[in-house]
Amino acid sequence: MKRALMFGLLIGLTVPRVGASTHPQLDANTSVAKCAECHADKTKGKVVHPAMAKGCLSCHEVRVTKDVTRVKLTTTNPLGLCLSCHTDKNASTIKGDVHSPAVRDCLKCHDPHRAENNDLLVKATSGATPQDNLCLSCHNTGMGVPTGGSRHAALDKGCETCHVTHKTGNPAQREFANHLTKDSPQLCLDCHDAKGAAMVKAHQGQAATETDCLKCHDPHASKSPKLMLVAAAAPTKAEPIITLVTAEHPYIDPKAIKTETCIKCHPNKNQGKFVHTAVGQGCENCHTATSENNKTTITDVATGGDLCAMCHEAQKASVQHDPYKTGQCLVCHDAHTGNYPKQLRASVNELCLSCHGPDASQQKSDSEHLVAVFGGKVKLPEAYFNRVPVLPLKYGVGHPVEKHPVADVVNPKTKVPFAMNCLTCHQQHAGNVPAMLVKDQKNNMQFCQTCHINGMDLTDVRAGGK
Repeated sequence: MKRALMFGLLIGLTVPRVGASTHPQLDANTSVAKCAECHADKTKGKVVHPAMAKGCLSCHEVRVTKDVTRVKLTTTNPLGLCLSCHTDKNASTIKGDVHSPAVRDCLKCHDPHRAENNDLLVKATSGATPQDNLCLSCHNTGMGVPTGGSRHAALDKGCETCHVTHKTGNPAQREFANHLTKDSPQLCLDCHDAKGAAMVKAHQGQAATETDCLKCHDPHASKSPKLMLVAAAAPTKAEPIITLVTAEHPYIDPKAIKTETCIKCHPNKNQGKFVHTAVGQGCENCHTATSENNKTTITDVATGGDLCAMCHEAQKASVQHDPYKTGQCLVCHDAHTGNYPKQLRASVNELCLSCHGPDASQQKSDSEHLVAVFGGKVKLPEAYFNRVPVLPLKYGVGHPVEKHPVADVVNPKTKVPFAMNCLTCHQQHAGNVPAMLVKDQKNNMQFCQTCHINGMDLTDVRAGGK
């Protein structure tokens, strides 16, 4: 039983128990030949358990009481019998995650006598239905993929292509926690050529050999093309806070929504100092086209934060920044390209203070109930700013206490400049403490002492500001 099933398998099969049963009268030392007169099927098959060569009495005992013969296992249960030979499979002595059926009952997955599959498995580990695939008797991995989604072709080769059921080790390592033959990216590169033209093009020349494939791809199936990862929990959506401007699009063939076609009219979407990686993966990954009556409508494959969550794993922290919480990532980020890292619409402090600063330049939009920020690129309901905390800043100082700077400063004692912005103290998306302080630290003097030796003296700053 070297290689078997994928992790977490709990087979819901009804396997005949080899327990006590009534037999015709037998001698207590009956021979294999005598057993085979009625049970010849137990000795024939593609794979026969090696124990059969030792004789039936290596696992069974015959009890004769007067004229009644009963045959039972030599142990109290099948698991104990299996472990009498397969001691390396004893879950009580194994460190790490053990495949659940192996903890309790080997016969969930294996036939004790003979089978048509390797390792005496009761069914094969390949196939697209539970009737064919032993793993799918409990797991629904790769089944029910929605239209437009994708399914890993390796599933059809068999779950043992990537998994070794009885492999265990450090449970903190994904290789052992999921009983993988090896971890990503090495496992993926057994089939995918990182230097192949298709792979290089799909990954925009990035080194696939040094990247964890599972940060972007689901190894089994996805709601999206190319096994692109969909986060388990997307930011929750509330009322929309961005006003999207729609316009009629010239007619195009829906099948032609590819980067090379789109950039003919939208060259600015893939040019800039910082270009979203998704742009290089193809416009069709985020957008879809519907054409009829010589008109084309371009829509996103998902709305708001759900679209971003297809690649960016959602944070489940208890305190969330309002745009992030409501799934409106485009308040702060441009979806395609920009002059600032992460496609931010402005530098970090300029971005934050566009909403939280007392001098924020919020301009009236063409609608009396909307205001525009970032040069008109984002339009927000006027009432939105009623719930935005405004910092008491003047000349770049005043938060979190009077005279405290919020931008790059010079150490008052060493005269050495050091970089500083809002993210020096705050997390940008979410955290588990009020104000989303970095590293989820509490708002106390200990936090101040990250930079200040004496928290009561703002000039008493550590060398370099830390």
